[in-house]
Amino acid sequence: MEREKVVVLGGGSWGTALAHLLATGGHEVTLWMFEPELAARTQKTRINDVFLPDVTLPSSILVTNDIELAVRGKRIVISMGPPVFARSVCSLAAPLISGDAMLVNAAKGLEPQTLKRMSEVLGDVFPGALPDKIATLSGPTFAAEVSKMRPAAVVVGARNQEIAARLQRMLHTPYFRPYTNQDIVGVEFGGSLKNIVAIASGIVEGLGLGQNSQAALITRGLSEITRLGAANGARPVTFQGLSGIGDLVLTCTSRQSRNYSVGVELAQGKSLKSIVSGMTSVAEGVTTSRTAIQLAERCNVEMPITRQMFEVLFENKPPSAAIDDLLKRPLKEEMSW
Repeated sequence: MEREKVVVLGGGSWGTALAHLLATGGHEVTLWMFEPELAARTQKTRINDVFLPDVTLPSSILVTNDIELAVRGKRIVISMGPPVFARSVCSLAAPLISGDAMLVNAAKGLEPQTLKRMSEVLGDVFPGALPDKIATLSGPTFAAEVSKMRPAAVVVGARNQEIAARLQRMLHTPYFRPYTNQDIVGVEFGGSLKNIVAIASGIVEGLGLGQNSQAALITRGLSEITRLGAANGARPVTFQGLSGIGDLVLTCTSRQSRNYSVGVELAQGKSLKSIVSGMTSVAEGVTTSRTAIQLAERCNVEMPITRQMFEVLFENKPPSAAIDDLLKRPLKEEMSW
């Protein structure tokens, strides 16, 4: 395996876990953090005490807030930033990156301002970036479990099979199994939209509605994710894979999921403002519910679960009323997607 020079732009829980994974796999890794104090502290103690406090980073990882130091000479750039911040962070790095660097998106969501997928944002920001040199990493991965070297599988989405295979080799370890998929559109839509369904699934849990309800919600959620993805050029079969049903099931069934936890707390009567103010990491499903509705309206795609979550999150609709409205919808024939 070729030893790669990699920079991870973003020191949240998943960025830190990914840096740990790559370093233990023998690669030269730099972890760039937005917060200078946290970067200095993590470089000294080898522990990201805010986002991943139970994991000690290998001494080989350089942790820094200096963007020029972080990206200089790197052959692979991995963007971890939440959609609302990714463009600004990558704009800092873009002038410092060589033209032949490979760009990888590892965030999940749609950019609020443009409704673009994150690989499209990378294509906008990095000069000369070709779609064939951009990839997305997605799948069912809780950072805490990956950093503890528990078995997991992911998918590398890239139009260029050679690029996907190179990243697959780079990421592969005895406990971390990457697959490849040339449908980068589907990979990104699956990873983005599942967070909205996870909020709804948390509401089902918080209201005590049972596992029948949760199974039905996950299944119908997958249907509307597939509809919007297909309307934007994704292959429906992609949503049967790791970035689709795999990530959806994980995020919709565990308190480790920030989005699921938001739904549980909403069902318990807490306000969105109070829930979000108490979180150290971003629950992307909140913002994505707004962008997904805008995109669905543009594409004339029906997304009833997403619509109800938007109304709960931004129009103060009671969670129980959202469930009632979903059940009162006109009867229809089930479709494959």
